[in-house]
Amino acid sequence: SLGCVPNGTPFTYIAYNIHVNGVLHCRVRYSQLLGLHEQIKKEHGNNLVPAFPPKKIFTLTPNDVEQRREQLEKYMQAVRQDPMLGASEMFNSFLRKAQQETQQIPTEEVPLEIYLSNGQKVEVNILTSDQTEDVLEAVASKLDLPDELVGYFSLFLVREGVDGGLTFVRKLQEFELPYVSVTSLRSSEFHIILRKSYWDTAYDSDVMDNRVGLNLLYAQTVSDIDRGWILVNKDQHRQLKSLQEKGSKKEFIRLGQTLKYFGYIKFDPCVTDFPEKGCHVIVSAGNNELNFQVKLPNEQMKEGSFKVTRMRCWRVTSSVSNPPQNYVKLELAFEYLMSKDRLQWVTITSPQAIMMSICLQSMVDELMVKKSGGSIKKMLRKRHSGPLHRSESQQAVKSPPLLDSPDPNRDQIVKLSTKLSSVSLRGISASNSANDISGNDFHGNYAFEGIGDDDL
Repeated sequence: SLGCVPNGTPFTYIAYNIHVNGVLHCRVRYSQLLGLHEQIKKEHGNNLVPAFPPKKIFTLTPNDVEQRREQLEKYMQAVRQDPMLGASEMFNSFLRKAQQETQQIPTEEVPLEIYLSNGQKVEVNILTSDQTEDVLEAVASKLDLPDELVGYFSLFLVREGVDGGLTFVRKLQEFELPYVSVTSLRSSEFHIILRKSYWDTAYDSDVMDNRVGLNLLYAQTVSDIDRGWILVNKDQHRQLKSLQEKGSKKEFIRLGQTLKYFGYIKFDPCVTDFPEKGCHVIVSAGNNELNFQVKLPNEQMKEGSFKVTRMRCWRVTSSVSNPPQNYVKLELAFEYLMSKDRLQWVTITSPQAIMMSICLQSMVDELMVKKSGGSIKKMLRKRHSGPLHRSESQQAVKSPPLLDSPDPNRDQIVKLSTKLSSVSLRGISASNSANDISGNDFHGNYAFEGIGDDDL
């Protein structure tokens, strides 16, 4: 990239593309990352902060550029994986600001359409700089969803095909700005949908006790049945239709809970190496498992499930094809306890590998919270950064929905692991469910491309 110093003299600088979820999240310069490092040092002290690549007086050689890129990638990983630094508002705010600056979207009030499962759209007035939790709060307020139920729902980025098919791209995270994320894709195929974000059907009762929650869950159940995500036989279809005609929403949902794949997210057809390489598979996530419907080379169909409780760990890897295609190939691989003494790696090659990983991590998080006696009700807490500068006409922003646990140390791990699982890497990336994995196995979650020189 080329830029100019104040007197008009051209100079070259390096910008680093940070890829998140297989797509460009933001572009940053060395000086910006150095500024973040200085901020972290000021707030947390030198002892906690990882080493930062030093400045150099002379022009960087190509080898220097690559070495610095690797060092910066390791630095960002070290920050992200530290429970205190990675969860800090300072770090997430840096990523959000960089995303907004990269896409060159000014801060202003805009309308944003959020879709419900039945196709209905809810328009909310937000700021372009509002983060995911702000937008979720605005939608909940518009729908009149009680504050204590906000944590049961999340915003998802989806792509709708011409045939009406729905592809889940990712769950929107706290380090991104929903308006920027969806508009930067520059396609009407992409939009944001509100959907329940828990897996245990026992939580449905909490949601159904509220009128708005009941309507949202009912609309999702009807939609999943219509899309064929939930399997229904003729007799069940007749019963469901009768309940629908009577307006018996709770009974409709209760019957839906007994059906196969209720509450699952269904992914687009992809490829797996289980039970043998090159098998076409339809993967669904739900009920603390990944369900496989596999088509074997001999055209025979087989079905099986992999429980998250038997997964020792998993990782997401990405590789990029050469220009001009620059196609990102994503793979999710998990190590599974097939029998008492036999572990085996199973690989899924899919553009939705990151979303699958997010599902796995959220299932583990939910199991951890439930085991510790916690709940998924929303925790109220003040932002570290203080109040947001919003127009007076907009409602005050409340705290983010979190999986809360009575054990503060465990809660911190849950939140961190959720963040890590959402990030994809150029080269090699990782999301793991176990603490016994060596950090040397992976290069981290942030991918850096160098495209100029920035020691200025």
